[in-house]
Order: sequence, then structure tokens, then C-alpha cells
Amino acid sequence: MNRKTLVLPAVIGLLAPVLAACGGSDSGGKDGDAIAVGTTDRFIASQKVPAPFDPAYAYDAGSWNVLRQTVQTLMAMPRSGSGEPVPEAAENCHFSDSGSERYDCTLRKGLEFADGTPITANDVKYSIERVLRIKSGSGSDGLLSSIDTIETQGKNEVIFHLKSPDATFPYKLATPTAGIVNPAKYPKDKLRTGFEVDGSGPYTMKAVVKDNAVVKTVFTKNPHYKGELKPKNNKVELVSFTSAAAMGKALEKGDVDLITRTMSPELIKKYSTNPPKNINLVEMPGMEIRYLGFNTKAPSVKSKAVRQAMAQIVDRGQIAADVYGTTAEPLYSLVPVGITGHTNSFFDKYGKPSKSKAAALLSRAGIHTPVKLTLHYTTDHYGPATKKEFEDLKQQLNASGLFDVAIKGDIWDTYRDAELKGKYDVYGLGWFPDFPDADNFIAPFLGKDNFLGTPYANNTIRDTLIPAERRESDRLTASKSIGRVQDIVADDVPVLPLWQGKQYVAARDNVTGTEWALSASSVLQLWELGRGVSG
Repeated sequence: MNRKTLVLPAVIGLLAPVLAACGGSDSGGKDGDAIAVGTTDRFIASQKVPAPFDPAYAYDAGSWNVLRQTVQTLMAMPRSGSGEPVPEAAENCHFSDSGSERYDCTLRKGLEFADGTPITANDVKYSIERVLRIKSGSGSDGLLSSIDTIETQGKNEVIFHLKSPDATFPYKLATPTAGIVNPAKYPKDKLRTGFEVDGSGPYTMKAVVKDNAVVKTVFTKNPHYKGELKPKNNKVELVSFTSAAAMGKALEKGDVDLITRTMSPELIKKYSTNPPKNINLVEMPGMEIRYLGFNTKAPSVKSKAVRQAMAQIVDRGQIAADVYGTTAEPLYSLVPVGITGHTNSFFDKYGKPSKSKAAALLSRAGIHTPVKLTLHYTTDHYGPATKKEFEDLKQQLNASGLFDVAIKGDIWDTYRDAELKGKYDVYGLGWFPDFPDADNFIAPFLGKDNFLGTPYANNTIRDTLIPAERRESDRLTASKSIGRVQDIVADDVPVLPLWQGKQYVAARDNVTGTEWALSASSVLQLWELGRGVSG
């Protein structure tokens, strides 16, 4: 992986899902009842996470997957998750100038919120300006930071005036952050706390809550929905499990019909090689990445040489093979394989893992060894293999004799808040793309007001290269600037890419549409699921 630059058109064929282990038609569940989908995503409301389903706050794949079912956006990605965005709440959208600085949208006729209230251009303006006004601190508002002003003309015309050219803006309007919410239900200047959602998407939702955590989310087909999607079911239940093992047992018993995020490597291997009767496994390419982030102001990793030495020692191939098997591949750039502009910058700079090269980097910088570090990881957000991954990282770094590494895990509710406040020197995170473009693997990490809250700031990246790539509507032409960003990241190491993952869905064989249940961008598309005979 990451051995050469790839362009998206060359890999579109790779996005077709692979279906394995098809069984017979003797499955649990009854035709016509709710389709139950298992997940290990946990949704908790707390002082630190007050509004998990408010578009102005939500900025993780799990919460976004709830919002994508319930809150409509002007644009949406095609079902494959790749290619150009298409109109959704909008009838049409387009750049109305030659410089990608003015973007015009016309709403579909007859749009309504789920309670029957008509939707107007002013509601769109309200929703997006609300995100920018609240600036919740989650990092989601950064997606819309290129907006200067929003103008409306009549009830159906919305015009976005941008601060600078941004050819990726249509993709950003396809994210839940740009979701259209009912002004009567969402305060203008503060977040809507709790688990209620009021939108105009294909489903309405009701959360079943226990101890401030969602145990089940019930999605019911919205009769007022007008848009591009065509739901193939009337009701879906998203059931939260505390572990991948428990989720797998529920599937095998017939308590749920389908499981997805996040299956363990052990479960995937089991369903690949020795599947239970009537269980199908779907494998598909993914754009999920994992990486280490650094608080570059922290004394332990302030020196670039320390971060470079870690990049020189870490054996990504060993981590992928030992922990994730065939479900992950080593990653040598923030921009993953399958995205136009991908390069192998980290491999080009560091080559194979080398203790002697790492020692030389530290010696030249006058760094005394062993360097003492704590690597932090989240125990409950990315699946059960995360702990083993960090145990492998610890072993690799300590075996060099150049580092003295400890690891520490925290639950997501505590973890994310501590990371944003700069309490961790080194921490592990994952990234599921907001949209399938290289800009979304660069700007959220390196731009102003970024997702990580990192103190790292490179003026060449922020002031020259990101604006340059955003000016190019031809993303292949943008690759020159994108490649330079990746080279700077490999040299400065504000983040250290580790691996890129595949995606899996396992389902009982009377569920149809499983090949579209997850798009290439990790969008959970519950509207594609139906009852019948799959495979």
C-alpha cells in the first residue's frame, strides 16, 4: 500500500463490494418487521459531550451516521461514496462564477420537516449560520469556515459567498454539519442537548436511553421526506453493543439482522473462513485511517527529531499484520490510497524501520535517550483491537532502546475532551472522511481551527498550499499542492500515519442491500436495506 500515487478514476472499480459466505434462506426475523442493525458505537450525553446529535457539535462517524438518516443536506454523496456530490434537499446547485467563490442552490419544491413544517431558504441560512455562530469546539465548524456570507432570494434560493475559492465546497454541503434543522427546535446561539433530532431526512428517530447512554435508536420512515434517496424499508433499529463479541453473538442468535462498525479482526476472520449458517460477510475498500497525533508544544515531543525518530522506528506493516491481519494495510501518508493526490511521503523519507537512523536523528538534535513518553488511546471508540495496537507500538519503540514508553487508555467521553485540551503529548485517533477528497485528509489536521486542536502551524501549508489545491476544480491538477503538503508532514511529523482499513458488514441472508450498507466513505446507508434473499 502507498507505494505510488493513485488517482480516483483508476480505482473506482475497487469500490465494488465483495460478498462472501452466502448461506441459504433459513434466517431469523420476520419479513416486514424492523431491520435490526448492531454497532459498537456508543452515544453518551454528558457535561463534556452535551449534544451528541446536534449538527453544530457532532463530529464523529457514529453520530454522523445517525444524522445522515434524519437530517437532510443540500447535497449528498452518491451511494458508492465516491464521485461528485448530487443534489439532495436542493433541486440543483452550481458555482455561478469562474473562481469557485459563489455557490448557488435552488431548493426542491415542497420540502418539509418531519412535522410537516415547510422548509425555506431562510431555514438553510439559519442552520448553517448557527453552526458558525456556536463554534462548539468539536472542530466541525471548520468544514464551513470558507463561507463569508449567505444570501437568500425568495423562499427557495440560497447563495453562498466564500472568503476564497473552494472547489471542495459542494462536498462540505453534503456533510451533516451542513444539515438543515428546524429553527423552532434548535436554539440560535446554543446547542440542543440530549438525543432528539428534528430534520427532513428519510427517517425520523427516537432514542431509547439508559443511564444517559443510547442503547437503541429507532428510525421510522419519514412520510414527509422529499429527496434523492428511496428507502427500501419502513423501520430500522440501530442497537448499541458494548463489545464486538456481544454484537456477533446477537447476529448469530438472530437478535439483530446485520452488524457493522466496529467488527473485531477475530470476528471478521471467523466469518471469512468458517461462517455460521445463514451469515454473509461483505468486504469493501475503506478510507478509514489511524494515526498518532502530537501536542507539538509538549516538552517530550516538542523537538521534531523525537517525532521523526518515532516515524523511523515504527513498523506499520507489523502492526497491520499482527493486530489486524488482512483487514488493514500500512499507511505512509495522511492521504490514503484511493484518493487523488495520494503519495508515499513517509516511506520515501524514512524507508524501512531503522534503529540506527533513529538514533542518529536524536543524537544530532542533542536528545538524551531513552525518551520517556506515554501513548494515549481510547478504549471504547475504535474497537477492541486498539489496545493491542498500542501494546505493539510500545514494544517496538521500547525495543529500540531509544524510548521508554508507557500506554494509557481512557473512555471516549474523557479521551476526546482531554485531547482537545492538550492534556496528551501523544495520542491515537482515527479518521473517517467527511468526503472523499484529499483536502479532507489535510485541512482538518493542518488548517486553522483544526479537528485536533493542535498547536502545530505551518504557514506554507495554511496560507499557500491549501488555498492552492482548493482553487483547482480538476483534482488531478490539485495533486501538486497536495503532494507538497504530504512531504512537509513527513518532515515535520505533526501526525504519524499508521494504517488504512477495509470495511466489513455481516448480515443474515434474508437482508438485501448489504453491499450498499456502507459507502466507501463509511456512510451508513440504512435506507438501502430490505427484506428478501441476499447473495
